[in-house]
Amino acid sequence: MSSSFGRFLTITTFGESHGPAVGVILDGCPPGIAVTPEVVQRDLDRRRPGQSAITTQRKEPDKVEILSGVFEGVTTGASIALVVRSVDARPADYSNLKDLFRPGHADYTYWMKYGVRDYRGSGRSSGRETVGRVAAGAIARVILDGIGARVQAYTVQVGGITALRRDLAVAEQNSVRCPDPDAAAEMERAILAAREAGDSLGGVVEIRADGIPVGLGDPVMDKLEASLAWGLMSIGAVKGFEVGDGFAAAGHRGSEMNDRMTREGFASNHAGGILGGISTGEPILCRIAVKPPSSIAIPQKTVDTEGQERDFAITGRHDPCLCPRVVPVAEAMTCLTLADALLRQRAIEPWRPKHA
Repeated sequence: MSSSFGRFLTITTFGESHGPAVGVILDGCPPGIAVTPEVVQRDLDRRRPGQSAITTQRKEPDKVEILSGVFEGVTTGASIALVVRSVDARPADYSNLKDLFRPGHADYTYWMKYGVRDYRGSGRSSGRETVGRVAAGAIARVILDGIGARVQAYTVQVGGITALRRDLAVAEQNSVRCPDPDAAAEMERAILAAREAGDSLGGVVEIRADGIPVGLGDPVMDKLEASLAWGLMSIGAVKGFEVGDGFAAAGHRGSEMNDRMTREGFASNHAGGILGGISTGEPILCRIAVKPPSSIAIPQKTVDTEGQERDFAITGRHDPCLCPRVVPVAEAMTCLTLADALLRQRAIEPWRPKHA
């Protein structure tokens, strides 16, 4: 089972939704990076459940423990082990579903592939797996801080409601993490209405990376946008990815799409900060489509492991919309991707002989 990501800066996550703990092993981190539990906890607190009325009410403090790779506040160059213990797991909530294939979940595909599955909150395919990603991403963020780069994600669509403004300063000031206060209020009402109806909503999260230098990423197979797609599409609920103008580019002419260069830089950024798979120095802009959560309270029909048709209803604690909690996960995977590309670029920078 694949649980690893990255080439130079690699992560391997572990743990199940209702197991004793989740976490990550981060390898390839340079020595001397300032890391404390507080730095990691800051991002974990943004991902944890129970933050508002529009998220799952599972109560997990998600307190991180740094087991290795950090000494006296700095990384040592050794593998960094980060673990978060689960304190509010309720596997009994899923006992009535252990023989059922829930619609929209990975139950059937896991069963057919492995012949066994962890039915307790989806096991490895649960959103709780992303705890390890966010913990490692917090350290990748510190690496990017060293070059003055900044990564921020935010919700730009929930259901049919779309943000018209991009005031990034207010995105963390509302429960939906939307940069448009007016749209945020509508989104929150729509999410609460969906929950009341026993249903759920999908949406779109946008990610912006500023201060990324020219030259990150490789042409052909390891394009920077391909690496970003790998990282962001590996998030469980994500069903689509685009960079720059994305799918809208299909309706443009070349004269509209091309980003003209001037002495001061690019006059536009339709390419989203990447050309030929390599960063241009302009802001990197991409978006991900987040599906509506599959765990809904509306009664549904399915089949069980014996092939018999069954009626069932899902109970327990579930997010009616995943976008607010996907935001820090998207930031983490973007930070990890860009930090990995940065370390790779430093490893291949041309050697120039010193002249006397």
